[in-house]
Amino acid sequence: MRLLLLLGILLLPTVASPCHFPAIFNFGDSNSDTGGLSAAFGPVPWPYGETFFEMPAGRYSDGRLIIDFAAESLGLPHISAFLDSVAANFSHGANFATSLSTILPQNVTLARGGYSPFSLDVQLKQFLQLRHRSRAVFRRGGVFGHLMPKEEDFARALYMFDIGQNDLTALYFQNVSATPYLSAALKELSRVVQVYERGGRSFWIQNTGPLGCLPYVLVRVPPAASRFDSSGCSILFNALAEQFNTMLNETVAQLRKHLPLASVILTDIYSVKYSLFRRAASYGFERPLRACCGHGGGAYNFNADVWCGDTAEVDGTRVLLGKSCRKPWKRIVWDGAHYTEAANKWVFHHISGGEFSHPSVPLSMACGKKTPTT
Repeated sequence: MRLLLLLGILLLPTVASPCHFPAIFNFGDSNSDTGGLSAAFGPVPWPYGETFFEMPAGRYSDGRLIIDFAAESLGLPHISAFLDSVAANFSHGANFATSLSTILPQNVTLARGGYSPFSLDVQLKQFLQLRHRSRAVFRRGGVFGHLMPKEEDFARALYMFDIGQNDLTALYFQNVSATPYLSAALKELSRVVQVYERGGRSFWIQNTGPLGCLPYVLVRVPPAASRFDSSGCSILFNALAEQFNTMLNETVAQLRKHLPLASVILTDIYSVKYSLFRRAASYGFERPLRACCGHGGGAYNFNADVWCGDTAEVDGTRVLLGKSCRKPWKRIVWDGAHYTEAANKWVFHHISGGEFSHPSVPLSMACGKKTPTT
């Protein structure tokens, strides 16, 4: 009887235990910027951050982003922006994302209404600098050592990538041919995943969302391309996002072949976000294509000259023009280009279980096949 019982126990199916990610290193744009651009070029104004932080917190939303929910789900604190030197703590990773970042460097500067200087190649250099300098800090000892990631955590960390949306708007509005540009961008993304060579083993890559559903794009759709789907989204710009995502699928497939010890998870955030726009009412949201925080009204409540939080002098008094709506928890789009905390939370809930990932692995179990010891 004991022998049969022992055999039965041995034959029970084994269940893989969740990964223990001690840190997150994130590369991206405004969809995951937790204060990088704000630290470099000035803080985002009120009412950004009003819902969760009750003050501007460097995020382009009324509250938390997907990366914040990811960190919370893994038992980690919110990840500090690498560029933020005030009260930053990198012991659980660092966030290199900045708003308006692109995969490929752009010629139009931020000062001239262009893009962030912290493109993906710069973010990689920042990561390499953090790793090098953290070793020196540990060798010296002292209080600052507690604020840096441990050497072994670089191998055990989760590496997140959420970037590409700004490349799509750049290539279109600069009249650049799509396929060559996207090929170059995804080649650069593959190169940056060279953190694998430095021990990285767990990669969570998000594709880009439905660009054609965002007000800042919808107000700029040229008449010749003004075809909209049943949800009111631009067919042209969503097709551009789908082209990027198709090419990203192929890129990730090649990465898996060249990174045999890595877990490379590709998450289809496009499908989740588009479903939210398409069936907003059934999910408890309203006015899906209209910005919650903005100025000017209209179908999209978006004015490229007056953004959320902008003020103006009226009769000698400074007044807030870019105001937020009364129920941000009922809205999908925050300021015309970014999502509300409610939408981010809804999206994370649907992607964290792995249903929209390839391979279909929950975030909590997305660790690599082997953790290097050096």
